Amino acid sequence: MIEVKNVCKSFDGVEVLKNVSALFHAGKTNLIIGQSGSGKTVLMKSIIGIHHVTSGQILYNNRDFTAMSGDEVRALRQEVGMLFQGSALFDSMTVEENVRFPLEMFSNLPKEAWDDRVNFCLNRVNLHNANKLFPSEISGGMQKRVAIARAIVLQPTYLFCDEPNSGLDPKTAIVIDQLIQEITYEYNITTIINTHDMNSVMEIGDHVLFINKGEKSWEGNKDSIFESDNEYLNDLVFASDLFKKIKKNNLLNKRT
Repeated sequence: MIEVKNVCKSFDGVEVLKNVSALFHAGKTNLIIGQSGSGKTVLMKSIIGIHHVTSGQILYNNRDFTAMSGDEVRALRQEVGMLFQGSALFDSMTVEENVRFPLEMFSNLPKEAWDDRVNFCLNRVNLHNANKLFPSEISGGMQKRVAIARAIVLQPTYLFCDEPNSGLDPKTAIVIDQLIQEITYEYNITTIINTHDMNSVMEIGDHVLFINKGEKSWEGNKDSIFESDNEYLNDLVFASDLFKKIKKNNLLNKRT
């Protein structure tokens, strides 16, 4: 569980986050959504510690991240997995070398256990025979699965995903969404996903936090979105004709 309490963040006197509070639960896919420039990326980077908050608290299972020493922060980061936008694989490393990299940097596992752990994670994301391939030799969807394997190789308690479907076709994006959700449930991870993909919201939105102009404007789950009267949320989510029709049918079904 991660709790954000009354977080504010300013850059050069301009307030980007305004008193944001939220609770992200373990074993759920927690999504942060919002228009470009809304502050959703700043919020995620603040939770991770890339940005230092101007005021407020960020608690990891009741541990105050904003008050930790450097050594405590480094220890906590061993509990964190990151799935970067664009996968961010090392081009000069093979698939298995990319997945092994966090083990070499942070793991307390004995070296003789590394290969087993790497292979376990690759098998978990359905990449059974790709160990010796380089990122340039595999598809974008496969690269994303390698990145997920790397993100979970340290058995994280917390998983952060920044625009995980960026650059993927709709079919592959669904596969990645479902894989992230399966891993979240299976290992009871606190997963936070920063996304602008409304298909992801409707597919895996266990908990959705909507940021608008730096403030928490709405939160709920993928089903309660259809009942929302928040005009800014509706403008974002129901911009497509398909989702407008889904909402209309949902309201009609409730009346009948």
